[in-house]
Amino acid sequence: MKKTLYGIPNCDTVKKARTWLTGHAQAFDFHDFKKQGLERATVAAWLDQIDWEVLVNRKGTTWRKLPDERRAAIVDKASALELMLEQPSVIKRPVLAGAGKLSVGFSDDRYRQIFSL
Repeated sequence: MKKTLYGIPNCDTVKKARTWLTGHAQAFDFHDFKKQGLERATVAAWLDQIDWEVLVNRKGTTWRKLPDERRAAIVDKASALELMLEQPSVIKRPVLAGAGKLSVGFSDDRYRQIFSL
């Protein structure tokens, strides 16, 4: 299956993941979800594999800039899905799909495990 790395190109963690994948000769497509958007079905499939509380980056600027009442309304998978479609920048990055189990975030150790290196 084709590997796809979802994220934003200027995100430092996404840059590290892209560099790692390239440096370890792992073919992948990059999907800039700010420019290319996200399909409801894609995010819904992510939420079937990963808990919404992992996917919603509550430490990021996008989350912190949300009004208190909007943040308080994110209480389950359905409300998180709507938020992620409205504000893709709230998604913890990067999301790596197609390399086995969906992976969120980046670490050298995790990617070594995913790619059996």
